[in-house]
Amino acid sequence: MARIVDEIRRAQRAEGLATVLAIGTANPPNCVEQSTFPDYYFRITNSEHNTQLKEKFKRICKKSMIERRYMYLTEEILKEHSDICSFMAPSLNARQDIVVTEVPKLGMEAAQKAITEWGQPKSKISHLVFSTTSGVDMPGADYQLTKLLGLSSSVKRYMMYQQGCFAGGTALRMAKDLAENNADGAGAVIVGSDPMVGVERPLFQLLSASQTILPDSSGAVVGYLREAGLFANLSPDIPYHISENIENSLIEAFERLGISDWNSIFWVAHPGGRAILDQIETKLGLKPEKLRSSRHVLSEYGNMLSACVFFVLDEMRKDFNQGAAKHHRGSVGRLGVCC
Repeated sequence: MARIVDEIRRAQRAEGLATVLAIGTANPPNCVEQSTFPDYYFRITNSEHNTQLKEKFKRICKKSMIERRYMYLTEEILKEHSDICSFMAPSLNARQDIVVTEVPKLGMEAAQKAITEWGQPKSKISHLVFSTTSGVDMPGADYQLTKLLGLSSSVKRYMMYQQGCFAGGTALRMAKDLAENNADGAGAVIVGSDPMVGVERPLFQLLSASQTILPDSSGAVVGYLREAGLFANLSPDIPYHISENIENSLIEAFERLGISDWNSIFWVAHPGGRAILDQIETKLGLKPEKLRSSRHVLSEYGNMLSACVFFVLDEMRKDFNQGAAKHHRGSVGRLGVCC
């Protein structure tokens, strides 16, 4: 019996590193140009009389370096649910009704792209990691996505709510552990281990994954779920907290590899905002091209919270595939950091 158990355990564990085998991304259908958003916002909220506030909002939008964003809400939907446009109106029910349906659908669109690129049958998917900051319901979006994709009813599901910007990295970390200790898992990315030569096309190996709480950062990012929806409060010190502490995490990850030149690796940095990227670049002395992919995603999509890291990873993959090595010249064996 002991020999049989040992054989089963050996078969369950991977021999190699977890590997990103495919990436899929998706956005809501409604594209809103940042340059016209202040006019749109103040019109639909019946606030055009607040001219000074509107001008301030225009300046904020212009300095953000964001060109466009994608939203599910349209003017027609907002007219149907007018409480969403009224400050502090109890609109949580309407918001929940929308996201509970639409979030799994958007996840399905991204997952289907990744599964198609992967090229393997869905029956090989054994684990599903799902993360969202939109909506809380039972059964969760992980259950709904399993049904929408037609995955096995016995797929092992992991659901994360309200993790904010770092949820993408957390999902990758969980997928790494699952892939190296079990079999393949799926989400916006397909993560597995020991890829089949000639069948699966490995994109990125996941060598190490960690998480840390920055000192003195309590209250820097908080969210409160109220009758009017989810209220987020972001401290202006967030760029400082990140830029002052990021090198410690880099040293912990790369010191054993003998790497201390942060321009010698490629960067998949979460584009949480222009100031965050600017201060990271300045603090670490990064060349402008190192954060090109992150700035591109910020410009084209804005801050999409947890999904951002997958969009940047996809952009980096496109650069490598298209031979845009000039953006990452000098990368040591194409080692990189995802943060």
